[in-house]
Amino acid sequence: MTAVDHAPGPPGTSEDRVHQRSVLAQVLSKPEVGALIGAIAVFILFFCAASSFRSLETTGNILYQASTIGIMAVPVALLMIGGEFDLSAGVAVLTSSLIASLFCWDLGINLWVGVVVSLALSLGVGFLNGWLLHRTKLPSFLVTLGTFFILQGVNLAVTRSISGQVVSPDISRIAGYNSAKHMFAQTWKIGSVTLNITVLFWLVLTACGAYLLTRTKIGNWILAAGGDAPAARAVGVPVVGTKIGLFMTVSFCGWLLGMHLLFSFNTLTASLGVGNEFIYIIAAVVGGCLLTGGYGSVIGASIGSLIYGMTYLGITYAGWNPDWLKTFLGVMLVAATLVNTTVQRKASAR
Repeated sequence: MTAVDHAPGPPGTSEDRVHQRSVLAQVLSKPEVGALIGAIAVFILFFCAASSFRSLETTGNILYQASTIGIMAVPVALLMIGGEFDLSAGVAVLTSSLIASLFCWDLGINLWVGVVVSLALSLGVGFLNGWLLHRTKLPSFLVTLGTFFILQGVNLAVTRSISGQVVSPDISRIAGYNSAKHMFAQTWKIGSVTLNITVLFWLVLTACGAYLLTRTKIGNWILAAGGDAPAARAVGVPVVGTKIGLFMTVSFCGWLLGMHLLFSFNTLTASLGVGNEFIYIIAAVVGGCLLTGGYGSVIGASIGSLIYGMTYLGITYAGWNPDWLKTFLGVMLVAATLVNTTVQRKASAR
């Protein structure tokens, strides 16, 4: 959103003063403002309620929890700004892990081969989602819901047929394990804080996503495709290619997170990840992304992920019943939507 609604008159004239928006209106018009206010409120809440939350040692845990959501919330936010959803995002993370694990364990080959095969198949799933959306003209909700069930069934059936159980085999003795673990599951000790490499992945993805959306022609394509696809197509925007690229970006980040989970835990349960797709969407909505597309912020989605990380661990640190976590997330989703809508309406009126 620009700071000036129309072409201003000469500087210093009354027309210029009328059309120039106030600094407050410009700040409030940012999609991530509502999320930032929410993050500060959640931080103050748990800072007062939980002594463990105030400990520096817990900072690494909170950032790690936020990063595992943020790695997916960033591409999901871009996809939502482009006007689409991906309900298979949570299950796809586990699918990428299982492909690399089962492929190498069954054939007895180096894990890096499985990593590359997993990346290729994950990108293929993203391409298939985008291509089916284009060919069938069905809503992305239905297309990706179908992919969700397909992947969930494949995860369970293939894992059981190869390993004989619903848990993937331990990969720690397969060639290539140490170097791959160093790449995808490394940790650093900085003072009393332990930082996981996922925090670095999260920050880099946020910076790249924000730059892509606000500083490049592709960002304009994403906003145009999500705002009004027919109008965007009429002025030459490659809507189909843009949306397929967004689905493949979600798949790539799912693969990245999947590799981290695989080399962190060495073995995974085939039912893992179900339901996480809603957490990614909640983080994006809390961060200012509209469910109708065409508007939102990558930085806001990352702040939404931080809110989730603080809430998830804050409830535990405070000694509250964790059964209320999902209730808290639901209330936060509705509240964030109302706050964002109100803030945008007031900013537009200034």
